[in-house]
Amino acid sequence: MGPACSNSVEGAIRSVDGVLEASVALLQNRAHVLFNPAFTKEDDIKNAIEDAGFDAEILREPSKQGTKSNKTLVGQFTIGGMTCAACVNSVEGILKNLHGVKRAAVSLSTSLGEVEYDPTMTSKDNIITSIEDAGFEASLVQSSQQDKILLRIAGIFSEMDRMLLEGIVSNVKGVRQFCLDRATFQLDILFDPEVISSRSLVDEIEEKSKGKFKTHVMNQYARMTSKDVEESSNMFRLFISSLFLSIPVFLIQVVCPHIPIFDSFLLKRCGPFMMGDWLKWALVSVVQFVIGKRFYVAAGKALRRGSSNMDVLVALGTSAAYFYSVCALLYGALTGFWSPRYFETSAMLITFVLLGKYLECLAKGKTSDAIKKLVELAPATALLVVKEKGGKVIGEKEIDALLIQPGDTLKVLPGAKLPADGVVSWGSSYVNESMVTGESIPVLKDIDSLVIGGTINLHGALHIQATKVGSDAVLNQIISLVETAQMSKAPIQKFADFAASIFVPTVVCMALLTFLGWYIGGIAKVYPETWLPENGNYFVFALMFSISVVVIACPCALGLATPTAVMVATGVGASNGVLIKGGDALERAHKVKYVIFDKTGTLTQGKASVTTAKVFSGMDRGELLTLVASAESSSEHPLGKAILEYARHFHFFDGPSPKKGVQEKYKESPVSGWLHEVADFSAQPGRGIQCFINGKRILVGNRRLLTENGLMIPEHIDSFVVELEESAQTGILVAQDNEIIGVLGVADPLKREAAVVIEGLQKINIIPVMVTGDNRRTAHAVAKELGIHDVRAEVMPAEKAEVVRSFQKDGSIVAMVGDGINDSPALAAADIGMAIGAGTDIAIEAADYVLMRNNLEDVITAIDLSRKTFSRIMWNYVFAMAYNVIAIPVAAGFLYPSLGIMLPPWVAGACMALSSVSVVCSSLLLRRYKRPRLTTLLEITVD
Repeated sequence: MGPACSNSVEGAIRSVDGVLEASVALLQNRAHVLFNPAFTKEDDIKNAIEDAGFDAEILREPSKQGTKSNKTLVGQFTIGGMTCAACVNSVEGILKNLHGVKRAAVSLSTSLGEVEYDPTMTSKDNIITSIEDAGFEASLVQSSQQDKILLRIAGIFSEMDRMLLEGIVSNVKGVRQFCLDRATFQLDILFDPEVISSRSLVDEIEEKSKGKFKTHVMNQYARMTSKDVEESSNMFRLFISSLFLSIPVFLIQVVCPHIPIFDSFLLKRCGPFMMGDWLKWALVSVVQFVIGKRFYVAAGKALRRGSSNMDVLVALGTSAAYFYSVCALLYGALTGFWSPRYFETSAMLITFVLLGKYLECLAKGKTSDAIKKLVELAPATALLVVKEKGGKVIGEKEIDALLIQPGDTLKVLPGAKLPADGVVSWGSSYVNESMVTGESIPVLKDIDSLVIGGTINLHGALHIQATKVGSDAVLNQIISLVETAQMSKAPIQKFADFAASIFVPTVVCMALLTFLGWYIGGIAKVYPETWLPENGNYFVFALMFSISVVVIACPCALGLATPTAVMVATGVGASNGVLIKGGDALERAHKVKYVIFDKTGTLTQGKASVTTAKVFSGMDRGELLTLVASAESSSEHPLGKAILEYARHFHFFDGPSPKKGVQEKYKESPVSGWLHEVADFSAQPGRGIQCFINGKRILVGNRRLLTENGLMIPEHIDSFVVELEESAQTGILVAQDNEIIGVLGVADPLKREAAVVIEGLQKINIIPVMVTGDNRRTAHAVAKELGIHDVRAEVMPAEKAEVVRSFQKDGSIVAMVGDGINDSPALAAADIGMAIGAGTDIAIEAADYVLMRNNLEDVITAIDLSRKTFSRIMWNYVFAMAYNVIAIPVAAGFLYPSLGIMLPPWVAGACMALSSVSVVCSSLLLRRYKRPRLTTLLEITVD
């Protein structure tokens, strides 16, 4: 079936009523059809195809039971054959126009595409088919459905073994489809996760083969790395082959005429041509059509889909040189007039372009080092603790870490990496979490402590119960964040996309104008004949200039300027504890004017403690604390927890000797036994709490809570609260019925680096702002200590986003730094949201940057990295644009009349090849990035 047949089949299918979408995969001889079953049936479509003169068979897709109609999946695909930004635009356009695709992002630097789609409207196969029909290579890497596993099989030695393996896999319940690579013995399996788990699948293969086959689960990133190595190796082979054939052509043209013995051999006539012409024609033909076949194939695919890319320019330039040389050779044989031949131009052009492609592959591979390092953090295997149904341990089993399931009990030996996120169920040890959180001090882990996969157990043995595996694990989420960021486009990339869309047609037009200018100028005697090469003519003279223009122009440099820099920067950020969620966030951060900080937990340590408790009634101090602690026992607020902890400490350690057995009772149940029963508890955000104890209404909170409930604050109490607030403490008023009975002073210590970071931001011309729900006096006291001049106090959680918008009104770029759930609306409203890594999941989800180390210094690191990256992108663009602006006129011969400078086409090809390499290498300089040292920033001298 050819392209015309493919169109006929599509037309026949689309003519059937009820067909929503039809795409025909020419190479696979398959058609994927989406139709409304209310209007047509599968047999109707089959009949329509057969009526058009083709054979048809119905291949039903696997059942999608259990998939909700409103649920989308995210698939990651490798895409081969992309050479520049124009290819990226083509693939993205194809995917976005596909029925059921919600979002599509394609990265040139990683050769990956991420597609969010509705599985009820399209499928992974349909996406792959659409990409392949556009002339690119595609394969699925992974899916959020977690229904794919790649195994390396050991134990296959013959065709019988292969048949045995395929028989076993095909009979496993839940396997949808599989493919065995006979060369590498890699088994790609698509299965239904609701029917069989990946571990059960592996166990069943090994058990049914009676131990003959041993399986190893391959990480998708390892597979991608092997593909990168394979691509660069293939490019290196092509380059070496081209070089091996091009050097003799160069020697025949340049060196051999000066060596008599070789010259006489090459001038020896053999049929209509000389021996030298025969040799050059034969060698160059192999280079042009065998080694250079990839350029013709890629150029043909690009032109078929109505676009153009670098391959079109290479194919056009080399073909012009080659076919002119062939025509000149034949013309000389027929007429006896021998014009110059330029076979070496074609061969050297292809050689230099392949060299550039090879170097580009190597350089692009370096940009993904960050993800490779993150992947290497996870251990390859894990020790599974095998238990009986009653929970008794009966043994241990080593399994692939990728086969761990939630609920598994895993043994972690001293010095080993933790294989999964989980909870310690036995043992105690210190764990080094620096590779994930950036915190260098080991953390003590004992029973019920949370642990993170990829971290290192230092001393004692641990048993952990796995809670998060696969894409839910912290390490995989970090990798996913970095990957998504590397595939996202910075807004400045739009310029490169536009330039790429018009670049090739513009260059071809310029080459045509160059040819016509020199050719017509020669015929009109505008320049002397002495400029022509020996035995040359105006046509050949003009053709060489136009070929140089075609091959020296490079759209790749423009296309790689932004994505390579973004890719390196996101990787560098991850290694420094700053996770960046996208290229747009990376670009916007360099223009930040205001950084708004939440106070509690961001500027402060988030570990509030009670410093003062004063009674303003006849009540005993212990009674007051018991009353307040009872009221706060149902609160989740950090201040409430601080009050409860203070009251516990007072009653059991600082106060009068507790009654016999109370301390033991406290250890067993720290709440019951000493707290009052609470009724009708209600938290009032930004104010405090209200409840009833023993039938009396209790209010615990700020002034607003009490005044809104009709209570007047006596002057002597107000003066005491003011005194607390002016010393950067929060005054908490306690009222019983309509009487204020006490005041508690609560302080939250500032983070040690907070004041230095604020000064550092001011040094780089960024205005820090503090927003808090705390009262004005406390807020201003804290701000004064930090050196912040702009303070927004008594701001309700819902009003923080409005504060952000007020700073954005004049077009300023605003960053918000927060850690709590109540910060998430402001983080989302800000141009740049930065979530402290120790904060809540909701805050992290709403943010553009995640600061893993819970250190405010990373705010400066994030902004500084953005500035350095944007500067590097601009330099890349300046270099790429300057290269084309300068190189094209030189290649066109603008300097030839005055300076006699003429670029031979093969030199122009070398320049073009090295231009894209130089842009990638420029981006790689970001790998040398060092986080700014505050001592340097503030010009502090350390003795």
